[in-house]
Amino acid sequence: MDFVKEMRAKAKSLKKRLVLPEGTESRTIKAARILVDEGLAAAVTLVGKEENIRAAAGKEGVKLEGVLIIDPGSSASLEKYAGEYYELRKHKGMTPGQAKTDIIDPLRWGAMMVRRGDADAMVAGAENTTGDVLRAGLAIIGTVPGLKTASSCFVMSGLDPSWGKEGALIFSDCAVVPDPTAEQLADIAESAAQSCREFLGADPVVALMSFSTKGSAKHDDVAKVQAAVELLKRKQPGFVFDGELQADAALVPSVTDKKAPESPVRGRVNTLVFPDLGAGNIGYKLVQRLGKADAFGPFLQGFAKPISDLSRGASVDDIVVTCAVTLSRAK
Repeated sequence: MDFVKEMRAKAKSLKKRLVLPEGTESRTIKAARILVDEGLAAAVTLVGKEENIRAAAGKEGVKLEGVLIIDPGSSASLEKYAGEYYELRKHKGMTPGQAKTDIIDPLRWGAMMVRRGDADAMVAGAENTTGDVLRAGLAIIGTVPGLKTASSCFVMSGLDPSWGKEGALIFSDCAVVPDPTAEQLADIAESAAQSCREFLGADPVVALMSFSTKGSAKHDDVAKVQAAVELLKRKQPGFVFDGELQADAALVPSVTDKKAPESPVRGRVNTLVFPDLGAGNIGYKLVQRLGKADAFGPFLQGFAKPISDLSRGASVDDIVVTCAVTLSRAK
């Protein structure tokens, strides 16, 4: 599976609109040029003061023909965006005046564009922290109905084709929620299942991981995974799942037969949900380095509309790929 090629092709076919809030950031400007030139988005909008964006683009030798620019402070949408932001936050003590001041922030503006349907997807993080991107997304876009948790996933590909979908699997959560509760873990499993559908084009088969298989060990961390599995059973989310399972019990049919002989995921797992961020982060890096796998992500999941965070060390190509992946999720 050539994940990047498939996501680029999907983004190009969908012709969705992208907003990039970090409009004066040099790598973002270069990525915007590529996205327009390759037709990966129907429209690409940079947010910021126009003179600053044009000055930054000129410094990098990037032409902005075909790239849209929005300055929140002078936009005709300022009043309606501020009004909607006030309605969203007034229960937190927000005033109309503060809403008008706050919505000018590029991250909040970009999120509001997505919320209102003026853009289909948002990507940021080249110069903002993950926390900043998450806060803007949660406050304005919110999570998928029925879920309370935003999380992340990696697409691990280039493995032996007998694993997952043609050698590709979803690993979650590896970047956002340090120590999820049982409720959060159940939400993460649901979001990861949806990521499997969107990224791998496969019916999700989800293993909730632990250092225990079916009660072989007793510990609060094990009980948390067991409780998450029970929550999913009651919710009946519409995908195959099982837990708690050790990695070998989840992935190797002969071991599944010994440790969890009745498991519905036997030999079919394409989505791994880790019990905490430590396990997820270590797990994906081990597979990436020792297994020589490609690790794409982290991609945010669980939001009502597509947004993605970037590493502040992201290359221009990293930004383009993340934008293509995020656009591929737009409805």
